[in-house]
Amino acid sequence: MTGLVTYDTVIVGGGPAGSTAANDLAKRGRTVLLLDRAGRIKPCGGAVPPILIEDFGIPDHLIVARVGGARIFSPSSRRVDMPIQDNGYVGMVDRDVFDEWLRERAKSAGAVRVDGRFEYLSTDADGISIVNYRQRTSTGDEEMRAVRARSIVGADGALSAIARQAVPGAGRVPYVFAYHEIIKIPVSATANTGATVAKTYDGGKCDIYYQGAFSPDFYAWIFPHGDTASIGTGSAHKGFSLRSAVGALRARSGLEDAETVRREGAPIPLRPLKKWDNGRDVVLAGDAAGVVAPASGEGIFYAMTGGRLAADAVELFLKTGDARSLASARKRFMREHGRVFWILGIMQRFWYRSDKRRERFVSMCSDRDVQRLTWESYMHKQLVRKAPMAHVRIFVKDMAHLLGIVTP
Repeated sequence: MTGLVTYDTVIVGGGPAGSTAANDLAKRGRTVLLLDRAGRIKPCGGAVPPILIEDFGIPDHLIVARVGGARIFSPSSRRVDMPIQDNGYVGMVDRDVFDEWLRERAKSAGAVRVDGRFEYLSTDADGISIVNYRQRTSTGDEEMRAVRARSIVGADGALSAIARQAVPGAGRVPYVFAYHEIIKIPVSATANTGATVAKTYDGGKCDIYYQGAFSPDFYAWIFPHGDTASIGTGSAHKGFSLRSAVGALRARSGLEDAETVRREGAPIPLRPLKKWDNGRDVVLAGDAAGVVAPASGEGIFYAMTGGRLAADAVELFLKTGDARSLASARKRFMREHGRVFWILGIMQRFWYRSDKRRERFVSMCSDRDVQRLTWESYMHKQLVRKAPMAHVRIFVKDMAHLLGIVTP
């Protein structure tokens, strides 16, 4: 083991969190190994807020669609339109292209990319961690490889092997299982002709379904991606058939005959882990840390933010040698976003519990105050504080719906 290459940081997982951490650390002059399995794409609607595009320097060509609002469907099929005011928009990205661009950006900054599968951690005689992984050779075989790591970022997804091996309490977070299909949109839909499919599909809006047939405890979606779309759903009910639900949603939307480009499924964590580091040399980021927003399932912005905070924590650790620096990633994230996660968690636990409550929830979405504050908070990624009376009005209306004073 004495002949192993030593890196300042080994990052396991090349999604938005891992790639962001790799790029940030490589730009600081750190030696970085980015370990990722080729061909793995997370099921994701692909929505990104304008603040992400700005803060992380995302070029326009990666934004395949700009969505001007959402259509919300209640259990009784009532539709509520939620337009984004003042020319606001939600950007849409294709995860296969987007994630690969992020990995290549990290490589251009100096990170070493390796197509491999993480196996286990060990330590050498000096107490330095060794990352053991399998790498495919030119002959198609797999060989065990190993490198030394002064620090490690675990960004290897909701079922993170790094987290299970290194961080106490990992693996105890509840999950929603998500599944989606990327389809090609027929020309009749994108052209808005009189064809049947054009009556239900709108390439300028995200469709969200709070209907038990498509998800008993979460929601289903149709998100436009220009010439393609993501049609998916999620549920924590193990007996619920996600694939059948997506098929039913495609049929309802007139998209059952559209060409399927690919299918993907994965678990999505419902809340952040209580601890993101091992107190020695490992810190988690992205889904591995549980940073997917409850209720909405949004993860790209929070993954990239968590990746950046993990990079900051690692940089401080490498400079000072103080392992307590690694805990700063979670502390900073929860200080900035913990309140939003707490509110969304309460909302999901209460309003998603039954179709009766989801009917009332969709009714609330028709309120202009709710719409304005929802979109402003989403696009700027913070609770809006400049309109206190609007918050008061929303609280009163929320209580009225909760107590049944207002009918859906």
